[in-house]
Amino acid sequence: MLRGVGPQLGARLAARGVTTLQDLWLHLPLRYEDRTRLTPIRLLRAGESAQVHGRIEAVERAFRGRPVLKVAVGDASDGTLVLRFFHFHAAQAKALRIGASIVCHGEVRAGQLGLEMVHPGYRVLDEDAPPHLSDRLDPVYPAIEGVGPVQLARIIGAALDYLPQDDVLELLPDGLWGDLSLPRWHEAVRFLHRPPPGVDLSDLARHRHPAQLRLALEELLSHQLSLRRQRLAVKQLGAQAFYPSERFARRLAATLPFALTAAQQRVLGDISRDLAHPEPMLRLVQGDVGSGKTIVAAFAALAAIESGAQVALMAPTELLAEQHAQSFRQWFEPLGIELVWLAGKVKGKAREAALARIAGGASLVVGTHALLQEPVRFANLALVIVDEQHRFGVRQRLVLRDKGASGTQVPHQLVMTATPIPRTLAMTAYADLDVSVIDELPPGRTPVQTVAINEHRRDEVIQRIRAACNEGRQAYWVCTLIEESDDPTAPGVPKIEARAAETAYDLLRQQLPDVRVGLIHGRMKPAEKQATMMAFKSGDIQLLVATTVIEVGVDVPNASLMLIENAERLGLAQLHQLRGRVGRGAAASSCVLMYKAPLSPLARERLAVMRETTDGFRIAEKDLELRGPGEFLGTRQTGLAGFRIADPVRDAALLPHVQVAADALLATAPHIADRLIDRWIGHAVRYADA
Repeated sequence: MLRGVGPQLGARLAARGVTTLQDLWLHLPLRYEDRTRLTPIRLLRAGESAQVHGRIEAVERAFRGRPVLKVAVGDASDGTLVLRFFHFHAAQAKALRIGASIVCHGEVRAGQLGLEMVHPGYRVLDEDAPPHLSDRLDPVYPAIEGVGPVQLARIIGAALDYLPQDDVLELLPDGLWGDLSLPRWHEAVRFLHRPPPGVDLSDLARHRHPAQLRLALEELLSHQLSLRRQRLAVKQLGAQAFYPSERFARRLAATLPFALTAAQQRVLGDISRDLAHPEPMLRLVQGDVGSGKTIVAAFAALAAIESGAQVALMAPTELLAEQHAQSFRQWFEPLGIELVWLAGKVKGKAREAALARIAGGASLVVGTHALLQEPVRFANLALVIVDEQHRFGVRQRLVLRDKGASGTQVPHQLVMTATPIPRTLAMTAYADLDVSVIDELPPGRTPVQTVAINEHRRDEVIQRIRAACNEGRQAYWVCTLIEESDDPTAPGVPKIEARAAETAYDLLRQQLPDVRVGLIHGRMKPAEKQATMMAFKSGDIQLLVATTVIEVGVDVPNASLMLIENAERLGLAQLHQLRGRVGRGAAASSCVLMYKAPLSPLARERLAVMRETTDGFRIAEKDLELRGPGEFLGTRQTGLAGFRIADPVRDAALLPHVQVAADALLATAPHIADRLIDRWIGHAVRYADA
């Protein structure tokens, strides 16, 4: 234990995963503050961080709206800078007196009275005392709860005194990074904690300094190796191999009113080859909304069923799971294949009967999280299909897989997503999966025309919906969160969204008395939701007012117009998923993004991307750029959100080097791979085989 780190402080560090000297060495700065020099106020520029020294020329305390303390500082360059404080106490205001000498550091921005700093760091100096300048850049570290920034910097500084000056901690062999000229490990770590004065701050800010690249490469390599190791471990397990005669597949193909696209056939070929091997398939099928993933899953299921095995298909919502059950019944019942449906709403004797049929060997089981419950027993589960895999926690997918585990054999796994995974992210986060892409839409689909309009034009949109419904088409009116909280995870949000949808429903029924309007939201009972969707699908409902519950999987080909209220509040992925509910038939389709002005720069950029393209991969790349990898991946526990220095998006150019290095280490020095994984990832549970 370091001197000064007692049990209480040690517990706070441990709660963040910091338990060793190496953990402290790798708790790397987020950014740097330059207190090595002073900048004359007249030379300050908005958007830059700087340190200035001057005298206080004026002080003003205002209490309109909320308290604010404004302090005007001047210096020998005849410049004036305003310091603005919204949170201050009486002693602070008393110390900031006219005539006092002050040094302050912060980000400069344009204010109403000229340039200003909001809540800068500052020191009031003794009369005529010279300002103290640092001899190096000051690191700003990621916060640890219960540990102040000064205390954290002191602890890390003490740990650096134990960092070796030689290559004793160097794990990588010379030449691994080819012709890249990079520092040694200990040099890179020491430099990033204690960069000398005069270093180009722009290089550090852009993460292009060789010391940053050296550690980012090693961190990316450790994640790549960890995922590959997990993949190899899964491959060591056994699985049932399928060699179907394809009589079921031929009969199904003959009944379909369409032919599979070349992309669907290619992906199905990947799956068939996997299923013919006595090792578990672990394949991710990604395809844009409407690309036809479900029918591919159906053909995969037939290969297992014809071989005498059971198949389980799990979807995240009852609405989507029931829609899958209906599609599969339509395809499979003529083949004499037994299907069992299981969801939370299946109760009493119906539930007992379903459980008995599953235990008795029913060929296909379709359901929700209910499939994970303890009483559910399979006779011979050999293929697990998970739709919209990012909606499930990793543990949940493992529970379902383990229901088919027998001895050393586990089921094959096919996971599907309509969220296109950008190539850079797939190389980093999905190295443990075989990835297939359905990159072609079925023929006859027309691109959806997307427009963004101000909410003031609401009446125009309502007239457009009336015209579309009078022509025999159908439409969606999607209500998003419009009250109280911007946080979609905040308590009560479904209630607020439901209330917004009910209000819109009442208003639209008044304004469109000649249109049959329906309502669906997440707080309705499952039977009510299902009845409403069936009425919409059959055409009894012309306009469906809905919350984002209809985001995934709802298929009504006659619906050709969608209005999304408060579209500026949604992310790109959700907007794209919602838009995918129209354009599923031959009719020209439109999506109207109605927004409330003024738009933030981020919202304006999102709406512009939606107008410009319907390409899911381009949208996904932009979404990843705007949100970052941790949020983009949702519940997938790959550790991406916890990268210390690397960023798979920013550092995409490094990934080819990482893959070459991973191949070399696994082939020639697997013991080094173990040590790298331990250094950067430690003993974190990865569940990468899920």
